[in-house]
Amino acid sequence: MRRVAFVGLGRSAGMQVAVVTVGDELLAGDTVNTNASWLCERLTDRGVSVRRVTTLPDVVADIARVVNEYRAEYDAVVVTGGVGPTHDDVTMEGVAAAVGRGLEPHAGAREWLTGEGGYAAGDLADGTADLPAGARMIPNDAGVAPGAVVEEIYVFPGVPDEMKGMFERVEAEFSGTETYTAAVDVDEPESELIDRLSAVRERFDVTVGSYPGESVRVKFTGTDESAVEDARRWLGARVDVAPGGSEGAVDGASE
Repeated sequence: MRRVAFVGLGRSAGMQVAVVTVGDELLAGDTVNTNASWLCERLTDRGVSVRRVTTLPDVVADIARVVNEYRAEYDAVVVTGGVGPTHDDVTMEGVAAAVGRGLEPHAGAREWLTGEGGYAAGDLADGTADLPAGARMIPNDAGVAPGAVVEEIYVFPGVPDEMKGMFERVEAEFSGTETYTAAVDVDEPESELIDRLSAVRERFDVTVGSYPGESVRVKFTGTDESAVEDARRWLGARVDVAPGGSEGAVDGASE
């Protein structure tokens, strides 16, 4: 069993986050939304509860409306995609509108781009360093467009390598309750497991999820390590474990 453990940063309960991905290409199916799954996995690994994943078009009004709604409901909003100086990169404008601010040139972003980034000032397209007023800049080690943090809204580019690098710069700001997970891969139809899944829920203080595929993966999550292990053992003794499957594999991460 691997532990998913984190030290809270001033939050007494689990941090709740919404993930917003932006891009017409995502909605059209032209691009696979790998950013959402990667972010959800990394946030979950940090003990954070991801409560919403929403994909939006490159439309300022839609971005502003959804981000404004989510920032009122959750501890943080992570937005990725539509960041940069091209005509369809409108995410920063939408986020600025969500918090009632305008976009303005960010001196720190421009300084970083022409210094650490190695770009000549004359080579930067208009708007490259524009961020919501008062935002904190997140440097982009793998590209040009900077990210931003404004009022618990984290904005990253949509290019996966750029997004991942930026998230890793700020991931310590995301934390939650120490949790543990374990799983059993079952070689039975999910419909035949209903009674046993109900029983394990009643017996143990864990969350139980079942995910059918070639086998049915039953996943246990909880804040008590022994309860998670006991639930795994209890169910594992009462099902046909899939050949080569897991009877204790964990979806999670280290400290």
